[in-house]
This record gives sequence, structure tokens and C-alpha cells, in this order.
Amino acid sequence: MFGVAKQDDVDAGRIAVIAPEGFVEHAVSENVYAGIAMGRRAGYMYGAALARGPLGAVGAGLGQTTSTGEVGLIVPTDYVRTTGETRVVDGVEIEFQMAPGTEAPSEMHFYFPGRRALCMAENATHTLHNLLTLRGALVRDPHMWSQYLTEAIDTFGARTDVAFASHHWPTWGQKEVIAFLATQRDLYAYLHDQTVRLINQGYQGAEIAAMIQLPPALTSAWNAHGYYGSVSHNVKAIYQRYMGWFDGNPARLWPHAPAEQAERYVAAIGGIDRVVEIARTAFDDGDFRWAATLLDQAIFTDEDHADARALYADTLEQLAYGAENGTWRNFFLSGATELREGNFGTPAVASAPALVAQLSAEQLFDSLAISVNGPRAWDLTIDIDVTLTDLDAGYRLTLRNGVLVYRSRAASGDADATLTLTKARLIALAGGDLESPGFTLAGDAGALHALLGVLDKGDPGFNIVTP
Repeated sequence: MFGVAKQDDVDAGRIAVIAPEGFVEHAVSENVYAGIAMGRRAGYMYGAALARGPLGAVGAGLGQTTSTGEVGLIVPTDYVRTTGETRVVDGVEIEFQMAPGTEAPSEMHFYFPGRRALCMAENATHTLHNLLTLRGALVRDPHMWSQYLTEAIDTFGARTDVAFASHHWPTWGQKEVIAFLATQRDLYAYLHDQTVRLINQGYQGAEIAAMIQLPPALTSAWNAHGYYGSVSHNVKAIYQRYMGWFDGNPARLWPHAPAEQAERYVAAIGGIDRVVEIARTAFDDGDFRWAATLLDQAIFTDEDHADARALYADTLEQLAYGAENGTWRNFFLSGATELREGNFGTPAVASAPALVAQLSAEQLFDSLAISVNGPRAWDLTIDIDVTLTDLDAGYRLTLRNGVLVYRSRAASGDADATLTLTKARLIALAGGDLESPGFTLAGDAGALHALLGVLDKGDPGFNIVTP
């Protein structure tokens, strides 16, 4: 979203909040499908729960950290749909370039001709960005990313004196801006093209991540360093984008789940005390990656083993202190913190009312569908007609075989129950509020109770570093 505004100013029409078409839909969809899991992992990635200081959180590479508390959303009042569109906001002319599928599904750059200033959103910052964030997301497209940077150079380069981004400091001077954008373009293009080349030579993601070296010109450019994203996990993301999670080795097609696999590894090595002994030798030798691998198995065999927990925390701490990448450091330190102090949960509330309120009816039904506890719903067959009075829309919800399906249709009278309410009241109802007024229910009330009874809430405090 472009700009910062107070909601009351937006509602009063005093400020235009401009976004790419589809911004709200993309902004809320992550929270519909995996917001709780992403939020919990984001606590690790951004170090939001860590102590501040040289032994704790010092930033996340792209900025300091995320806020704790509840996430909000200012709804755009105007949408941009095509490259070349212009707007005048508070007397300032802005020219837009669409860049979808790059750092965000809905992304755009904007140019201020009166200032000869170019904002590159998050597509050209003074670091290698993420193609797949450690918190989780869809894999971004580095090929399109690089192409939109080329388009930005061709469209704006000759008339730009300063380029800046949503994060990080500006770059001054026309030649310097073009060189900066070209370096960023070459960075994403190189990672994409070389990863795909090695995929076609038969290498898998972890192997390619260990093989790829950036050209000297990119290695020496500070803005191409992996302070936020990294060559290692971005290469694996590109592999995932094209090839998926399976590396093609049949022995890795059907492994045991982590805890069951850990038990077998530990038994094969000679028991958990022997595993810790080998890990301590690795720690003393400075091979912290191997120590972490061994101790991961130990903890997933016996999470209360005191020596394993202590050494694992020390090991993760050492990995953190050696990491150039801010998000890697935070992940390592967050794991160490939880091993020593216990689960800190999710510092920020991603599925906040301000975001949930922007769900379309279809997204709301999708959020219900992914909350259905399948096994508990196997034997249920339920039809509920829902009429949303404020949207003048009707839907048929059908639960069968543990799957909730919705169709757009008017209430027909042959459903088990008919529910009439506003979208806001439906959101509250889905959250378990059956007592407040504002809805009417005709037919079998038990059908609604049965549907709500098989909905599971996500766990914002699920374990990460322990089983």
C-alpha cells in the first residue's frame, strides 16, 4: 500500500490510500490459509520476542523487527491497475509501474516526476531479499522480479536522481541509481538462471545451494549481500518453485515423521547420551551445523533431556553469532531462547479483526473450510443456506466427507437450516458467538451447532524447536 494514513482521515475522504488492484485480497489471503503458522514462525524470523542487544536481537536484515500486538489494515480508497497510470495525491503527481508476482503478489513501483524520485517498493533494497521467507509463503518469481527491474531502469532510469524503497536508505545520482538497479536485477536473474541450469544437470536444492557462488561483481556489492534473504535458502526456494519438495531420491520419498525418525537415529547411534557426547565433540571442534543436526534428533527423542537441551541452546547461539543474515540469526536465537525459557508463542496477532473484516464472503467460507476437523466430520452431512443481507448474496454450505463446500445460490427452503445475517455477524458467529443478537436461524438449529462443533482453532503456540 502506498502512503500512511489514519483511518478516520481515510473514511472522511481527506487522504487517498492507493494500492495495486487485488492488494486487499492478497493481503488477507495469507491470513485465511496459514496466518497462524506464519505468525508463529515470524516470531522466530524477526526476533520479536528476543532481548535486544549484542547477544540478542540486533535486527532482521531489512529492518529492526516487527511490532508486537495486533495487525491492522487501512483499506485502499483507490486502485491502480496498469503501468503508466498516474494519480495526484495532496498535490504530488505519482506515476505507477505494476510489478505483480515479485516481492508480493500485488506489487508496484511509483515514480514522482516532480522530484525525479523513484520508489522501488521492496524490489530493490540494500540486501538480497527473500524469494521464500523463513516464516513461510508462496515462492516468489525471481525471473519476473529481474524483468520488472529491467523495465524500471528503461522506464525511469534516465529521469531519476534518487531511488528509495520501503526499507533502507536512498541511492543518489542518476548513474548510481541505474547501477544499483542493474546490480539488483542481475542478482535475482543470476540466482534464477544458475539454479535452473543446475536443476537440469540433475542437482537437487541443497546441493545447488552449496554449489552456487555469485560473480565477483555481485559478491563485492554490499547491496547484494544476504542480510535478509540468503543465497542458500533462495536457491532452495527456486528449486521448490520448479521441482517441489521431493528431490527425486526414492529413499527420501516416504521417510518417517521427525519424532519417529529421531528415535531410530538415536538408537542406531547408541542412545541419547552417546548422541550428546558426539554432539559435544562437534561443538568443541566448531562444527556447529553437525552438532545442531545431532541435537535436533536428541531433542525429538527426549525433549526433557537436560544436557541435550543445554548443549543444543549453546549450539544454536553459536550459529546465530556467526550468521551474516539477520533472519537466520533470529531463528537460531529464538530456538535457543525457547530451549532455555520455554515457548514464547506468537508476538503479533496476524488474524486480527481489522484483517478478518476485509475477508470476502468466499474467503470467509474458505477459512471455515480449512478449520474443519476432518475425522470428526466424516459422518456428518449438513446443508445450510446462508443469506448475507448487507451483501445481498446467498450461499449454500454443504458439509460431507469432512469437506465444507460453498456455492453461490439463493436460499431454497430445502436445506437443514437457513441462516440470515450480515457478514460481520457471520464472522462473530464463526468465532463462536452464538449469544449476541443479529441473526435469524430457521430449521434445524442442531445443524449449525454441529458445523461449528467440528471447527478447530489454530494454535499460535505450537512447538518448533521441540516435538
